[in-house]
Amino acid sequence: MTHPALKEWSAAVHALLDGRQTVLLRKGGIHEKRFEVAADVAQMRFLLFPTVAHSHAERVRPEHRDLLEAAAADSTEDAVVLRAGARVVAAIAVERPEGLTDIAPLHIWTAQSVQEDRLDFRPRHRLTVLVVSAAPLTTPVRLDRAPEYRGCSSWVPLPVSPTWGTPVHDDEALDAVAQQVRDSVA
Repeated sequence: MTHPALKEWSAAVHALLDGRQTVLLRKGGIHEKRFEVAADVAQMRFLLFPTVAHSHAERVRPEHRDLLEAAAADSTEDAVVLRAGARVVAAIAVERPEGLTDIAPLHIWTAQSVQEDRLDFRPRHRLTVLVVSAAPLTTPVRLDRAPEYRGCSSWVPLPVSPTWGTPVHDDEALDAVAQQVRDSVA
């Protein structure tokens, strides 16, 4: 049995668990026509597959760089450590990119990273803000890195049956975040 996992920067996974982040900004990987949340995934929790690159430090705002060291240990050449998953509360298409500055407190990325890595990357593709309800796994899961986990795709099936902990934020708080995002970018 497999469970879907969304690839995301390891520092962002730690920020979600720490309560510092409530949104993900997605366009999709190089091998995808567009980013999509399948209907079955939108109705359930998915795992967060941690990724890391040396360039992440300069793409994270200084007040959140303390997350980088612990986050790097979750994604190595040999293994990944799954600590969390999420459920999509709202998927909001960005119609007004200038409003992204208004939602900066909802994530850890620098304005330059949002511009270059999300808006300028594949400019014909629509950026989507995912408001997510993150939850820790009751026990982190270590997986040996396998060839099928590589590549520039957003989703990867993993041979894991997770046990979920309590979500970081309640639904009422996340509904307010979703409204803030709609007011800013939709």
